[in-house]
Amino acid sequence: MTDSRLFGETFQMMTKSLDISSRRHNLITGNIANMDTVGYKPEDLDFRKNLEKAMAGKEPETMSRTNEKHLSGVDAKGSYLEGQNSEDVDTYHLDSVNIDSEMTNLVENNIKYRSTSELLLRKLDKLKYAITEGGR
Repeated sequence: MTDSRLFGETFQMMTKSLDISSRRHNLITGNIANMDTVGYKPEDLDFRKNLEKAMAGKEPETMSRTNEKHLSGVDAKGSYLEGQNSEDVDTYHLDSVNIDSEMTNLVENNIKYRSTSELLLRKLDKLKYAITEGGR
């Protein structure tokens, strides 16, 4: 993937953190989009658990294709992220998605994503500064 001497574990953790935040964003927006769907079960990720699992170095399993034309020419790896159904909702009623909690989750996830991307940009700026020999 990358040369660990150049970027180190911090770079890998930040990129995996961005991946998890992106996946969680998709789950939360899916919950909001399906809030009027009868019987829909909201899903969410445990950010910390998934980041620890991603940093443990376990390789994701290969994703199966339902059609030979899907993802052609790509060595597609499956996601190491595990979504789970929220336990605090009544799935047999129309109001199974709590919009207030979903919006709170969305804002929290957005803050994590933005702060991680800012840290990544600053790390890359330091590398750029070192490459240009301090702006000589």
